[in-house]
Amino acid sequence: MKKTITLLVFLIAVALQLQAQSKQPKQLGLPGDNLNLYAALKVFQESKTLEDFEKAINDPEQKINNLDLDGDDQIDYINVLDKVKDDVHSITLRVDINNREQQDIAVFVVTKESNNQVYIQVVGDEDLYGKDYIIEPNYANEGRPNPGFRSDFDDEYIPAERRVVSYVEVANWPIVQYIYVPTYRPWISIWGWNKYPGWWRPWRPYSWHWYYGYHYNFINIYFGNYSRSSFYRNKNWYNWNYGNNGWRSRSVVYINRYQQGFYRNTYSRPQSLQEGYRVSRDRVPMNMRPVAVPSTRPNNIDRRPNSRPNWSDRDRPYSRPEVNNRPSRPIQETRPRPETRPTPESRPAGPDRVERPSTRPAGPDRQRPEARQSTPNQGSRPVVRPNPPQRTAPEARPINNGRGNRNGTGTTRNND
Repeated sequence: MKKTITLLVFLIAVALQLQAQSKQPKQLGLPGDNLNLYAALKVFQESKTLEDFEKAINDPEQKINNLDLDGDDQIDYINVLDKVKDDVHSITLRVDINNREQQDIAVFVVTKESNNQVYIQVVGDEDLYGKDYIIEPNYANEGRPNPGFRSDFDDEYIPAERRVVSYVEVANWPIVQYIYVPTYRPWISIWGWNKYPGWWRPWRPYSWHWYYGYHYNFINIYFGNYSRSSFYRNKNWYNWNYGNNGWRSRSVVYINRYQQGFYRNTYSRPQSLQEGYRVSRDRVPMNMRPVAVPSTRPNNIDRRPNSRPNWSDRDRPYSRPEVNNRPSRPIQETRPRPETRPTPESRPAGPDRVERPSTRPAGPDRQRPEARQSTPNQGSRPVVRPNPPQRTAPEARPINNGRGNRNGTGTTRNND
């Protein structure tokens, strides 16, 4: 009976593991994959002011910002600025590409109704997330024009518990109360190109699979409180932002880099998914962790193997040694030694050559030449190097082997 139960448990575990491995990480295939808007909305809900919110999304410990839009292999600092019109706050996340161009990342659209109800939507910019990429709290279905909407991510991300959020609850978020205080002045970040806060230091971006694996542990929290939407709750905002002379900022440098496919390199390390997953595993409460382990199978975007280390998966951005130093060191130390070591044949003629045969036969080593004759590789050595009794005097034979000393005479071997 015990064996049957054990076997049944084992088969169930294997089935769950295979089911988890059969799913590949889903992605947009766009640069927006490196800024998780679910995580950004969670931080927005927890912040008290827009200044705190800007600091949180740029905090290297929270690992929300993974954007490198200008291609300098450094994380870009995200600025936050708020534009208010008709009691609607358009809180924009923006990156300075250079000292002249800026690129919008996403916009938090906060609208307050006359009955003190507030709704929030996070709209990803079309250049980074595609058209109509909208994240919002899990409002009640009766408040949705299309309650049956299902996104492409619903099959993969199934939270353990889905909470329904009311408009009144959103109105009580600390940051919502902050921006609707009568004395509030719209926040505009004072930081920009080459002007950053003293606490901030850029770091190398992580590969997308590492970044995905890190945030995979939070999916029950993300999708338990927020979800994709298919419509804009504020009908006027789209024209304000995307219309002629709209608020939106676009960078020509970014658009050119995107069209040339530079951002596809971030998908080149699928093997780093499990590493990112392990880093954040202990940061999530046990009851909120996902049951399934994320798949490590490579994505179709790039299946080519990459054997070069990726510095984006390390936390130390400036102290890493060069890659070429490691394999070259043992080659330089071991190979030249056999070539430079002198052999008996290369020793010069003179006293060194006369003393060597006189010292070799002495003592217990006298039988060494006889033992070496049995070795196949050294069978010819007794002929080349005879015993001392067989050596003739230097002046008995003329010089015929080219090994003379400075006086015109030399010592030769008896090859007869």
